[in-house]
Amino acid sequence: MTDIFFHPSAIIDEGAIIGPGCKIWHFTHIMSGAEIGADCNIGQNVMIATGVKLGHNVKIQNNVSIYAGVVCEDNVFLGPSCVFTNIKNPRSEISRRDQYISTIVRQGATIGANATIVCGIEIGKYALVGAGAVVTKSIPDYAIVMGVPARITGWISRHGYKLEFDKDGIAVCKESGTKYKIYGNHVHAIE
Repeated sequence: MTDIFFHPSAIIDEGAIIGPGCKIWHFTHIMSGAEIGADCNIGQNVMIATGVKLGHNVKIQNNVSIYAGVVCEDNVFLGPSCVFTNIKNPRSEISRRDQYISTIVRQGATIGANATIVCGIEIGKYALVGAGAVVTKSIPDYAIVMGVPARITGWISRHGYKLEFDKDGIAVCKESGTKYKIYGNHVHAIE
């Protein structure tokens, strides 16, 4: 594992695929069959299960468990202690390992600290899940969601600025100058 930093307390099972430039911190466990892209930063006390796929430049803060069935595309940020599930009706006495349900976190999305992501949904690209939110339904691109259950409270640019739409449904990112158009519950960047 050249070009990878991992703390001596980290456990990386044989068969895990880890891209170059990754940093893996204290007490983290990466299981066999996990696939991690280049330049990821994986915080302390993180568990990445068999079958998880992470893109490039994914940032995972401390105390996050990512279970089988979760896919995070490039540039995803997972805040401290956020939670993923992979079974909708878990029971200790009944094995449902063949019934894991996939969850997809699209490019550039951010999940805040202590948020819970219920399996079987998709978090749209560059969406922002507020701290402590419980996400039970799919989220469109660029949406800001908060609360229990999570609801759309606004829209955010790729650079992380709240979008304010004019009467024509156009908003401009304060940092990049990129324009965005809103159609009902969908936003897209105008190239």
